Amino acid sequence: MQTSRVAIVGGGIAGLCTALSCAHHGISSTVYEKSPQLEEVGAGLQLSPNATAILKELGVLDSISRNWLEPQTVALASGTTLKTLASIPVESHARSRWGAPYAVLHRATLQQALLNAVLTNPLIRLVLGQRVESPDAQILRDEPSGERPPLLIAADGVWSRLRNYVSGGPDVVFTGNIAWRFTMPCSAAPDFIDCSRVTAYLGSSAHMVVYPLKEMDSINIVAIAAGVDPGEGWAARSDESQQSLFAKAFSSWNPEIRALLDARTATATFWPLFEAGVGRWHNERDLLLIGDAAHAMMPFSAQGAAMAIEDAYELGNLVARLPVPEVLVRFEAIRQERIRKVRHRGVLNKFAYHAQGPVRLGRDMVLSLRSGDSFARDLDWLYGYRASA
Repeated sequence: MQTSRVAIVGGGIAGLCTALSCAHHGISSTVYEKSPQLEEVGAGLQLSPNATAILKELGVLDSISRNWLEPQTVALASGTTLKTLASIPVESHARSRWGAPYAVLHRATLQQALLNAVLTNPLIRLVLGQRVESPDAQILRDEPSGERPPLLIAADGVWSRLRNYVSGGPDVVFTGNIAWRFTMPCSAAPDFIDCSRVTAYLGSSAHMVVYPLKEMDSINIVAIAAGVDPGEGWAARSDESQQSLFAKAFSSWNPEIRALLDARTATATFWPLFEAGVGRWHNERDLLLIGDAAHAMMPFSAQGAAMAIEDAYELGNLVARLPVPEVLVRFEAIRQERIRKVRHRGVLNKFAYHAQGPVRLGRDMVLSLRSGDSFARDLDWLYGYRASA
């Protein structure tokens, strides 16, 4: 083992998973989180097999699987006719084809499971209410030696302050898209919503994803359309201009969907989508970016959390085997190539989901002609990926 201790800034999914991954190899860590208590923002979360396989290795799968739901299928449907265009079996298919389950759950369920695992692990120390914005912060230094751990891991999200200390690091830009998120009781869900599956409704320049949250007995709904940059922040407040753009994006959709969205827009969480561009992820010495700090991405492949979990697992494996300078180079090489492929898939999905005019008609025809097994084969590289040990 080359490194016996690390410091991690950020107590989200990436930071907590990294601490658990390092502990899995006998490496101690201190996690610094600026919030006085850990509260996961957002609502629903899709966990694909490439992520759940890792969560099993980290020892948290059993605690979350009691509360999640494994949907029968992941479906694509028309936002105008509500007709199902394509369907991929996942409830039993995921375990047999990709070796791990596909599930949906509330983000807080995963966050709490990770937190419980961290708090009971003697190799991990969690420090809440501690903002770290510089690699030279005094809090990072041990007493009485005054030395900092040999590796500082920046898992501090898309608005990372530590990213400023990486020369040539990624720039963060507004994508031009807004996600409107809300939940509703299953008993209040419209008849067109199938509570046994994940459904993405596709339309011109917009789409809507719907799936059940078992632990809340509710339906999670995320509608994504164009919007105006509200500035730095995640769950900003919407105004009349943003709501007007949203209504316009869905104006040609099925009346049942429009009625659902019209009734909920004012109270939905307004979630501007930002993306980190291409850039360096380390300072060549002792600072490394992971998760959204390195590669925040659009949700068109539902892989944001999965990529953070993969980052954490592969980083722990590398820290256990290599000296820090080699860890930095190797991690960046492995993970940037993986992220590049996932981003590319997201770009293709966005094009297909938001297609307009004749392209939309052609898309619907192609989707309806493909089998579920054909779609599954296209996902083997994504869901069947196993982080290197």
